[in-house]
Amino acid sequence: MSLMHERLSSTSTGVSALEQPLMVGKSHAALTIGVPCERGFQENRVALSPHAVRRLVNNGHTILVETGAGAASYFTDHAYSEAGAQITSNCAEVYKAPVILKVGPVPPNELQYLTGGQFLFGALHLPTMQEDYLKELLKKRIVGVAYEYLRDRSDALPVVRSMSEIAGSCCILIAAEYLSHSSEGVGKLLGGITGIPPSRVVILGAGTVGEYAARTALGLGSEVRVFDHSVSRLRRLQNNLGQRVYTSLVEPTTLAMELKLADVAVGAIHAPLGRTPLLVSEEMVQSMRPGSVIIDVSIDQGGCFETSEITNHTHPVFRKYGVTHYCVPNIPSRVSNTASEALSSIMSGVLLDSGEHGGLETHLWLDRGLRAGVYCYHGQLTNKYLSEVFGIGYTNLDLVASSRM
Repeated sequence: MSLMHERLSSTSTGVSALEQPLMVGKSHAALTIGVPCERGFQENRVALSPHAVRRLVNNGHTILVETGAGAASYFTDHAYSEAGAQITSNCAEVYKAPVILKVGPVPPNELQYLTGGQFLFGALHLPTMQEDYLKELLKKRIVGVAYEYLRDRSDALPVVRSMSEIAGSCCILIAAEYLSHSSEGVGKLLGGITGIPPSRVVILGAGTVGEYAARTALGLGSEVRVFDHSVSRLRRLQNNLGQRVYTSLVEPTTLAMELKLADVAVGAIHAPLGRTPLLVSEEMVQSMRPGSVIIDVSIDQGGCFETSEITNHTHPVFRKYGVTHYCVPNIPSRVSNTASEALSSIMSGVLLDSGEHGGLETHLWLDRGLRAGVYCYHGQLTNKYLSEVFGIGYTNLDLVASSRM
């Protein structure tokens, strides 16, 4: 074992922090990680925050950050530099790193910069995946790891859960905004005060988004009704909230009656694969109160309201039948600083573990949760859904792992 120590060094640009006390074992591998700018439409997050960069640099890893990568999350180049990152304005240089961290997929015009055989972390975005794009990743023998499928030691989906917590909390605050006069709403306070009946919030889905939407709505004083197809999910939500709330299995007559009285309706249904089911018909929306608000968090999988149409952060709402519809698919990007810190805390942990295991390639065979995120591996397609959609041969990575042991 060797001991590294922390000291301050004075440079022409100021004072920078170097290594902190750390025991480095013989199996430790130093990773070189590239963080390019996010150029996806209204994607304001960044894959690593300066705090995460400092953790990784202090553990012997090298981080290349493209100029302005964290600007939309209010992380300056100076903050990254002070954390120990190397800053470059050359996008192609960043993509030469053996490990690439993105939030969204690599833009098609930047695929040319991938040098081949690299580990590429980012969201997969199954509904928008194109065959030519996938074949290019396979041709370059990229090891693609999707945030949507990464699992932790408890077999949970840490990135999905983290972003769902943010989306659930945000959607109620967004609804409160669009109920007020400042956003051309009906001037109603989401919640209630003494002597005034509380507002009513109907939530479709008792998963993480639904739970955090319910927490926020209850915290503001609203009456909450939660619908789901699963009794066990409803029971878990009750237990997690620590108080009794109105719950019901999805039954059209009961749901229609509740929607007529709702001030806010939240779509928080998640489909494991494919499109979310349409639970609310156009007729149900038409019967809702004028000025009521729909927040369809499920819109990234098609939405669970028949009247939903994709919107964006520039033009987030439209009105139909007097009901305000908010259908932005990327709600966490609205609070990009918090979302980036949440993603960074997860990914820095994965990368630190990989370094301690001797590198990502070795870590992959030791960690089933990391393997679960891999959708292509050195020219082999390892995601069964993509295999069926595009008619490309499928390789079960767990079987490959078993054969190596």
